[in-house]
Amino acid sequence: MDEVYNDLLQYEVSLEEKNAALEDSQQFISSVLTSMSDLLIVCSRAGLIESVNQALVTLLGVDEKSLHGRPIFDLFADDESRQNAGRLLVERIGQSVADCEFLLIAANGGAIPVSLNCTPRYSGVGKLLGLVITGRPVGELKRAYQALRRAHEDLKTTKHQLIHSEKMASLGRLVAGVAHELNNPISFVYGNAIALKRYAERFGRYLSAFHGGATREECAALREELHIDRMLKDLPSLIDGTLEGAERTRDIVDALKRFSATDRDERQVCDLQEIVERAVNWVQKGISDQFSVHTQFDGRLRTLGSSGQLQQVVMNLVQNAADATEGVSERSLEIAGRVQEEEAVIEFLDNGPGIPAANLGKLFEPFFSTKPVGRGTGLGLAISYGIVERHGGTLTVENHPLGGGLFRLSLPLASA
Repeated sequence: MDEVYNDLLQYEVSLEEKNAALEDSQQFISSVLTSMSDLLIVCSRAGLIESVNQALVTLLGVDEKSLHGRPIFDLFADDESRQNAGRLLVERIGQSVADCEFLLIAANGGAIPVSLNCTPRYSGVGKLLGLVITGRPVGELKRAYQALRRAHEDLKTTKHQLIHSEKMASLGRLVAGVAHELNNPISFVYGNAIALKRYAERFGRYLSAFHGGATREECAALREELHIDRMLKDLPSLIDGTLEGAERTRDIVDALKRFSATDRDERQVCDLQEIVERAVNWVQKGISDQFSVHTQFDGRLRTLGSSGQLQQVVMNLVQNAADATEGVSERSLEIAGRVQEEEAVIEFLDNGPGIPAANLGKLFEPFFSTKPVGRGTGLGLAISYGIVERHGGTLTVENHPLGGGLFRLSLPLASA
């Protein structure tokens, strides 16, 4: 008898534990359904509503109990929605349906556009029990899509602004170098122009005397006094020098135009050695301290791309080397170009302290910078990486075994 009593007692304890677990499970499911912001409708195979969540009740403005046992078709506001529901939800009851728009009827008679998804509901043994329908008001989806579209447009605008900002920063670093570069030929042309003006005045005096009836002796004396013969001898070199200075100025302006076209995607065969030499020349002119750059190219390296964009990349790498070697005696940068497996490879090796291992993987990330505030935008290397990638190449960085940072630029060779 005691044994039977103990068995009954254990059975009662076990039953209470299972009831408590079942109650906890029901409370959990109920709290999840209540917290859902999406609509939820559970139907039988016959299309009768078995359960709904609070989101649907709130949206329609009806009592939850009044929905139980009603045909799901009663929820739709117009014949078209009911026909579509019959065709998509009931006739295809064993199949999933996604993103179908319907009109649900609210308690006040109004129509609410919703987007519904439908999946079949099975028992533990695989028997079809009915449907599970979820969805949300179309207005919310449209607002979400509009917000996403605005965010995407804002990101595109911000990206263009950042690229423009870095480009302006690069141009700012160029100002001193370009001013120095332009000053030489302009000064040369200016000096020659002053000399030509002086010569023109003397030629005018001589010709006025010659045509004014002066004697041969007077003209000869004036010719010697005004150094006419020497001026005639100097004229070719003055004119050639002026033309050379003007052509040099024109070349510098053309180079600036090419650099200003970095946003364009005009692809042409580019001489990488010329691009490197031009970029080095401009960056060096903008650096106050001594910074020596040595270049060595094994032949002419050519690639297909935008010379302006590639020049921006090289200028960023040269400027980066100049910044990395600040405080180093006899600052230097070695640039070597070669052909390697159908690629033009250019290496930039500075004699700075190298790059901390923790920073190696971050150098090409936007806004990452080890420079003081106000020095650079933190975008130069990130933009350079993107430009090289768009040209079908690679840009990598490592520390050289003997010291210094080593950037390696690889670009596809242009077809011969």
